[in-house]
Amino acid sequence: MSKTPAIERLTHTGLFVNDIEVSRTFYKEMLGLTETDYDTNAGLLFLSSDPSDEHHMVLLIGGRNTPKDARMLQQMAFRCKTLEDVLGYWRRFVANNVNIVYTITHGNAISCYFKDPDDNVLEVYWPTGLEAKQGFLVELDFNQSEEKLMTTVREAVDKYGKTGYVDMAVLERQM
Repeated sequence: MSKTPAIERLTHTGLFVNDIEVSRTFYKEMLGLTETDYDTNAGLLFLSSDPSDEHHMVLLIGGRNTPKDARMLQQMAFRCKTLEDVLGYWRRFVANNVNIVYTITHGNAISCYFKDPDDNVLEVYWPTGLEAKQGFLVELDFNQSEEKLMTTVREAVDKYGKTGYVDMAVLERQM
């Protein structure tokens, strides 16, 4: 019997963008990604958080030219090493008027969902180490301390972790 193949991690995602220079600035300045290659003739921009490990995590492709409401991607998620990193991104997004979709916990993660200049939904998250049946979505107030956030997450996991729970009011506010 052969071993079932497994995926280790997401290595990269490609996105069509309307204005590659606007997106270039956003991904470099808001997310702190490093530009690893840029083919201006083909309209291909490669970015990574760790170019020594992965040449590109994100490929931006110019020439999207689609209506703003066209869905080109469900989401793209960036894992952070610490909760402090997620909160730091959130503060940066608030300071720069980035469209924040919501700040939530999935029980197993604390996440900030936001939109890039082309209305693609992105997520920065930190894994909590807790287990929770998915779907699991509980809103969090990122103005609170890390300790208070973790208390809220633990309480939600204690209450809903075995069954899952999605606060539909949070989703409906974002529609």
